[in-house]
Amino acid sequence: MRRRLYFVLPDVASARRMLDDLLLARIEERHIRFLAKRGILLPDMPEATVFQKTDLVHGAELGMAIGGMAGVLGGLIVVFFPPEGVSLQLVTILLSALLGALFGAWVASLAASAVPNSRLKAFEKDIEEGKVLMIVDVPFRRTHEIMELVHRTHPEASDHGVEPTFPAFP
Repeated sequence: MRRRLYFVLPDVASARRMLDDLLLARIEERHIRFLAKRGILLPDMPEATVFQKTDLVHGAELGMAIGGMAGVLGGLIVVFFPPEGVSLQLVTILLSALLGALFGAWVASLAASAVPNSRLKAFEKDIEEGKVLMIVDVPFRRTHEIMELVHRTHPEASDHGVEPTFPAFP
């Protein structure tokens, strides 16, 4: 399990030094991301992914739930009020729920990919001012150690909290 840490750094030079320190602390580069105004980050600094910048995941989850419920409702209607001369079984409800969930996830993720991540709304002002947001996913057991490292070596970094635990897959 991993925890996501957020830090706001005053400039790119500070962010670059922070990246080096975290790499020396054996945090893999794939778990460190930066978000700043367009064109500010250095080419060798890992930029935040689409999943971190947008509400894509949240939208897909919501669409899957709504689509699944709509599929169940549609399946129930078709099973209990079948078309003339057709005999449908209860598996129709399961199939329609599955198709509804898939369709809902697809449509909602398309829409959500254009919406900025609501979790990052608190950082918009800092980013517009030219500051750099650093997002670090650290192993649960190293959370305290990494936070201490950042506070000790980079007093200019402002700590903006810890996101709840999430699975460790990439």
